[in-house]
Amino acid sequence: MDDSLIRQIQASLLDLLDFTIKALPAIILAIILVFVTSWAAKLVRQIVSNVSNRTVKNQSLRSLMVQLSYVGAWVVGILIASVVAFPDLRLGDIIGLLGLGSVAIGFAFQDIFKNFLAGILLLLQEPFRIGDQIVVEGYEGTVEEIAIRSTQIRTYQGELVVVPNAIVFTNPVQVLTAKPYRRTDLEIGLDYNTPLQEAVDTLFTAVSRVEGVVNEPPPEIDIVAFGDSSIDFVVRYWTLPQKLHVRHIRTQVIIALKRACDRENFNIPYPIRTLYYFDQEKYSDYLPPGER
Repeated sequence: MDDSLIRQIQASLLDLLDFTIKALPAIILAIILVFVTSWAAKLVRQIVSNVSNRTVKNQSLRSLMVQLSYVGAWVVGILIASVVAFPDLRLGDIIGLLGLGSVAIGFAFQDIFKNFLAGILLLLQEPFRIGDQIVVEGYEGTVEEIAIRSTQIRTYQGELVVVPNAIVFTNPVQVLTAKPYRRTDLEIGLDYNTPLQEAVDTLFTAVSRVEGVVNEPPPEIDIVAFGDSSIDFVVRYWTLPQKLHVRHIRTQVIIALKRACDRENFNIPYPIRTLYYFDQEKYSDYLPPGER
């Protein structure tokens, strides 16, 4: 190997070592600033949380303020650490670097940014709140947290479902607790010999007396169809919207309706099928037309 090439490599290594030694204090200080930023971001989040709890009534808006303050503290800390580690780095250079890298970062993390923006819009528009019970993408449960990236739902079975905010924002969401009351439709069939008006009055009285069924809006009893073995009714009543109340009161309504029907001797028939037997020698419908 040429001696000049060896001397050039040695000179380059010495320059790199000299640069590392000179930059080492700044790099160590930048690392310390990152740890300080971690502590400061948590402190800022706690301060904003305490202040917002006293001044802002909207829970979703409080959550948005806390999360943005935490992210903002990290951004400021990382920028300061970068300037300390690289003293020649200026604000214009940082802006230019961010501009050049934004396209590549945008393509690489488009799902993250999409969920981030969707989370902010969900917190601002507030189609549902923490504590609401919702149905989204086939998952039903109580909203535990609306974060910047995802919405967390606790199902009635106790399972935690994390749904990306972009899915929540772009798909239909059924908010079960959006209104003070929620209606339940309960089907029941009575024998064809049942006096209909008397049955309607009996069912109405039975459901109205169940504790938890509200009087306004009042219950409704509709006759909806002539079934195969019964006349079909639909009992419509209103309760508190939470799933716990709906399930519990539905059980009590079924018990009350059954007791009322037993008391008035209204028969709730089983499905009935009538079979007719015929003499195949007398009735030759199954034979081809030419052999009858």
